[in-house]
Amino acid sequence: MRCIYNLLFTVAFWVSVPYYFWRMWRRGNWREGFEQRFGQFSAKTKQALTNRHVVWIHAVSVGEVNLCTQLIHALEPRLPNVKLVVSTTTATGMAELQKKLPSHIERIYFPIDRRRYVARALNVVHPEAVILVEAEIWPNFLWRIQDKGIPCFLVNARLSERSFRGYRRWSSLFRPLFAAFTAVGAQNEADAGRLRELGCLPERICVVGSLKFDAAVLSERRVLDVPGLLNQLGVPEGAILLVAGSTHAGEEVMLASMFLRLRRRFPSLFLILVPRHHERSKEVAAEVGGLGLKLVYRTNLQPSTRHAPGEVDCLLVNTTGELRQFYAQATVVYVGKSLGATGGQNPIEPGALGKAMVFGPHMENFESIAAEFVKREAAMQVRGEAELETALELLISDPGRRQRMGERAAEVVQENRGALERTLEMILEPLEQTELAPLLATKRVSASAILGDGCRSNVK
Repeated sequence: MRCIYNLLFTVAFWVSVPYYFWRMWRRGNWREGFEQRFGQFSAKTKQALTNRHVVWIHAVSVGEVNLCTQLIHALEPRLPNVKLVVSTTTATGMAELQKKLPSHIERIYFPIDRRRYVARALNVVHPEAVILVEAEIWPNFLWRIQDKGIPCFLVNARLSERSFRGYRRWSSLFRPLFAAFTAVGAQNEADAGRLRELGCLPERICVVGSLKFDAAVLSERRVLDVPGLLNQLGVPEGAILLVAGSTHAGEEVMLASMFLRLRRRFPSLFLILVPRHHERSKEVAAEVGGLGLKLVYRTNLQPSTRHAPGEVDCLLVNTTGELRQFYAQATVVYVGKSLGATGGQNPIEPGALGKAMVFGPHMENFESIAAEFVKREAAMQVRGEAELETALELLISDPGRRQRMGERAAEVVQENRGALERTLEMILEPLEQTELAPLLATKRVSASAILGDGCRSNVK
């Protein structure tokens, strides 16, 4: 099976190289650390890892990086004498790691899953434990660490129906990989059942909840003065702010059209678009501008910038890492990738901020979380464009309803906290049986006291 996988991967790799290089070039900042993708590291990185006890944590992109950073902050005091190495796949993920983590945390790019590149990377990093955030399954990497007997943990694991079908279709390849995980933290019972069916050992699955609930309520220093930016744009205090977060192709022009219609009834309405991929900003600006909207790029706002009231209709946020702070000022939130695309984006962030939110039918990546918000009347889920416009108009016109919905959303988030501590204990307990045991902090709360019924050795 390994030979077949490597043959197919090699063919797919060389066929797809032009496309992925184009994507990297389009997103920018691809040169820095590029050689790390092939398992080659600088002398400085090698020196930082020499003769150190290392735990390697991997987060694919921005969403996983945000979870990864909070996990690291909580894990560091429990592993005071261990060197933490964090990897990511994308340049945007690396930018977030550079911004959010202190310099003593080593940050690298994850190697391409070819045997030679994986072997090089592992020979340099030489981890004594590996933690994968969510479901990032690369066979050569996992085979290599299994052969070396390195404990491997899968945290905040979730499986969409599509991913589940894919892994099950190739069960002869993936089943042994899932079976080898030291421990797996599932977000809910449904995910636990899927993981068990894919090969994870039942006694190693812990139902811990979603780390995203804990991440959403962490306090962070405000680095962006959104009210000040809005004042520069001539937006009056008390204006109605429609914030569309993590939007994908097709959603921006749809929302811009709705905005123009809704503003006839609500003259103080102002639109803030935050595309999921900032490199699409020019494309979005062309589409939205074609409808007659007057917009300004976030990066064009300088301290001296001043616009008269009514001069700007829309702020296009072409930066990363600032969505939460725009959500904090929103009147109503639209959660992107849920109507014009599939998968959905994170509804927990606006929920934690007590914001009234609307999303479309495609919330596959947050299926159970979205269902909980809707069940508790903490969000509105619509089936199409017409329903979205009706929902936005309803929420804009009814402050009381917005407030009640926001309060219920905040309650949902608060009630689902605790996954972080449960995940830490899921990781630390097995490490007590390894060579890392002497390096663990001696004073910590027992697993049973923290976990309670959250971690089940036999998931039904």
